[in-house]
Amino acid sequence: MTQAQVAARGDRPRVLLVDDDAALRAALQFALQLDGLSVETFASAEELLDKADVTGVGCLVLDQNLPGMSGLELLAVLRRGNVTVPALLITTHPAAALRREAKAADVEIVEKPLLSDALLRSVLTLVAPRP
Repeated sequence: MTQAQVAARGDRPRVLLVDDDAALRAALQFALQLDGLSVETFASAEELLDKADVTGVGCLVLDQNLPGMSGLELLAVLRRGNVTVPALLITTHPAAALRREAKAADVEIVEKPLLSDALLRSVLTLVAPRP
């Protein structure tokens, strides 16, 4: 879905972004908002669990390497709470074991550094309305 298609829908899909790097969090929030998304950011998995309302969320963007709980651990907690929101995992140089765990959890990995538009394309695919 393009930015024009998102805007034509008349609403802004919500994205929850968890990353402990403040500069990256701000840059990703800005970039995703430019493409018509509503982005709420969190510095840790625990902060998201404490403060976020996941009702009506289009997708989650989770850093794997967070202080405390990892991105996949956070997703597992949310899934146990019956949160079925689609998710993306962002990380640097994922090992084969992490790739297997992500695949088993039905989570796409987008590798850092985020130099292309791969993250945006993946997010827009996840928030696109389903027929």
